[in-house]
Amino acid sequence: MHLDHTARLLLELGAVLLGLGVLGRLAGRFGLSPVPLYLIAGLAFGTGGVLQVEAPESFFSTGAEIGVILLLLMIGLEYTPEDLIDNLRTQAPVGVVDLALNGLPGVLFALVMGWGTTAAVAMFGITAISSSGIISKVLSDMGRLGNRETPAILGILVLEDLAMAVYLPIITSLAAASGGLSALWSVLIALAVLAIVLFGALRFGAVVTRFVASRSNEVLLLRLLGLALLVAGLAEAAHVSAAVGAFLLGIALSADVAERIHSILEPLRDIFAAVFFVFFGLSTDPSQLPAVILPAALLAVVGVGTKFGSGWVAGRRAGVGRPGRIRAGAALVARGEFSIIIAGLVATSVTAELAPTAAAYVLVLAVLGPLAPRLAEPLARRLAR
Repeated sequence: MHLDHTARLLLELGAVLLGLGVLGRLAGRFGLSPVPLYLIAGLAFGTGGVLQVEAPESFFSTGAEIGVILLLLMIGLEYTPEDLIDNLRTQAPVGVVDLALNGLPGVLFALVMGWGTTAAVAMFGITAISSSGIISKVLSDMGRLGNRETPAILGILVLEDLAMAVYLPIITSLAAASGGLSALWSVLIALAVLAIVLFGALRFGAVVTRFVASRSNEVLLLRLLGLALLVAGLAEAAHVSAAVGAFLLGIALSADVAERIHSILEPLRDIFAAVFFVFFGLSTDPSQLPAVILPAALLAVVGVGTKFGSGWVAGRRAGVGRPGRIRAGAALVARGEFSIIIAGLVATSVTAELAPTAAAYVLVLAVLGPLAPRLAEPLARRLAR
């Protein structure tokens, strides 16, 4: 039976979204994050996969961009300007240790592989940043939100998110520039724009909140989504990164409306975030995975060890005993959305091996992330006794 273009498009998109729903349900049954399953689905139905989906790439690429914007907007909603200042004052040394411990292995890996400076900076972020979404869900599922080590874990996540606000403009500028003084100039401009936008978010947050706020959920959603896309577009035009613009907008919004916005936006974010992870899989050739799976697995093993080190240092600084330090380290293992966002930003401007390496790395650690706290619990209990 011959199908016209519209019928074929709707059938393929419906099948993709329905399949993602099934995968999400399957991941939930086993207490895992759906991120690795979404990546595998993208690898299976992209170029070189088991069955290639012919739905237009523009739909997935645009949906992926919106997914990144909503992911970062929702993360920004979790923090207030006061949270940022307090965390910088109290947790800055731990944040520096965390970034150094986990970012340097990625840098060394890229240099040893001969990928160049831009790829080394990209690998720094890919290996350094934990997945806030996976970790928060695991802590909630395991009933650990009230544990003594949890504030130390959340402090590290906040500092990592803040570091991303500075890091993303840098890597975006490096990927877009031709090198040398051009790259340096682009980075300086991006950081200057970031400072201005951050000041505006902190100084005029109440004005932004009044503009967005509405009694109608429909009006609130339209205003917020429209403003988020506008801010993200302006940030992208200034080479600051659309993701950072959305993150700062989330910070600017008052805590009074943040909870309501969160409940309204969460389903929309989940849909487009799933499209984002699928699109990354679709744009990665699975035939390249066998060549990078062993290096990526070795890098993942190192990443598990360095995150344990970060959790141990953070727990000790917070006065937590050894069982709590082990729980903190195990909770930080997962990598996810940020690693894929970074790889997606630079994949077309650096070596072709970076995207499949990042995909394999995230696949390993997004699966190990929810398992590590459960596997480490018997050791923590023995130490407690």
